Amino acid sequence: MSDPFVLGGIPLTSRLFIGTGKYSRNTLIPEVVASSGSQVITVALRRVDPQSQENIMNYIPSQMTLLPNTSGARTAEEAVRIARLARAAGLGNWVKIEVISDQKYLLPDNSETIRATEILAAEGFVVLPYMSPDLSAALRMKAAGAAAIMPLGAPIGSNRGLQTKELLRILISEVDLPIIVDAGIGRPSEAAEAMEMGASAVLLNTAIATARDPLLMAEAFREAVSSGRKAYLAGLGPVEEAAVHSSPLTGFLN
Repeated sequence: MSDPFVLGGIPLTSRLFIGTGKYSRNTLIPEVVASSGSQVITVALRRVDPQSQENIMNYIPSQMTLLPNTSGARTAEEAVRIARLARAAGLGNWVKIEVISDQKYLLPDNSETIRATEILAAEGFVVLPYMSPDLSAALRMKAAGAAAIMPLGAPIGSNRGLQTKELLRILISEVDLPIIVDAGIGRPSEAAEAMEMGASAVLLNTAIATARDPLLMAEAFREAVSSGRKAYLAGLGPVEEAAVHSSPLTGFLN
């Protein structure tokens, strides 16, 4: 079945994006990449240190598409500066904008994210803004040049699942851009549900990195994302309020 997914001009066969944080050892990262089948990996620029043997880049397989993020930015200006530094460091022109000033729930600042999207898209970046799911803000990000929208399912790192499900459903319905559900997904079943809803992809890190067996969990998410996508393409049956016979009653016991 042909199901192309082209993002930023790059054709992808996997719709599971992964992260690089929280692993017990960095040597797990290439193993997780292999188990997950992922082709896109996000990395915080502050973890890139060419002078250190523990430079995170030493553990990311070369075939991966890098998605540097602006973790640590509190304003649009800080996000723009981090993105420019990442590109200058050779990490490519994709960027996941994270602008967060709230330090308890780590909720993104949509207005600052829109401003950063406008600047970076104009500079030729492939911009993927991480956002609190809000239709007006998502449409403004699209108008600003975003390549995709990355709404959260729940606060980052919480493993609480699709707490914003109804808002995600609105974005999927109304925004003509790939919707990549980011943050909060803790179970493979939640990734499958996001894909069944019509999300183009999901991004997660904590659920794999903190599992007892990260490699097996990465494989579980790989299969869940694939299954959810297939279910979406197949078309889910209608939901009824009352029972509906699965076979006709006529001609029976006459």
